[in-house]
Parts: sequence; structure tokens; C-alpha cells
Amino acid sequence: MRWFSLVAIYFLFWFMALFVVLPFSARTAEEAGETPVIGHAESAPHDFRPWTVVWRTSLVAAVLLAAFWFVHAEGWIDVQISSAAAGRIP
Repeated sequence: MRWFSLVAIYFLFWFMALFVVLPFSARTAEEAGETPVIGHAESAPHDFRPWTVVWRTSLVAAVLLAAFWFVHAEGWIDVQISSAAAGRIP
């Protein structure tokens, strides 16, 4: 597999992992024991730390990419287009 394909797959995993990781770090003002700021939604995060979310997302995406690479290297999946399928591509 080419390195560019691995980079593309990593970013696909990264954005999928972002939406999985994002809710785990969010605490509302009520959950934090603070009074909500007037004008903010009640569900708005109290203390949002974007770099923590980026770090966790990158770690999850790296683990998913390693798992994908292992499965591909073992031959359990094949990412090549078969000749029968390639003949049907317009």
C-alpha cells in the first residue's frame, strides 16, 4: 500500500474518531457546578479544551490505522480492485 493511501485513510479515521471522542470531554456548566453564562446554550461546554480533543482523536485514529494496517498486512482484506470489477467501471 502506498504512503499516500495510508495518509488518506488516517485522515478518514481521524474525522470519524473526532465525532466519537468529542462528547467524552464535554461537561456543561451545570455538571461542573458553575452558573451558566447568560446568552450561552445550557448544553454548551463549560471549559472546552480543543487540544485535548485533538490529542485524543489523533491517538484513536493512530490505533485504528495500526489495526487497519495489521489486517491488510495479514491479507485478511484486499484493497485492490478485482479485474471483474474493473471491467464494469465506466
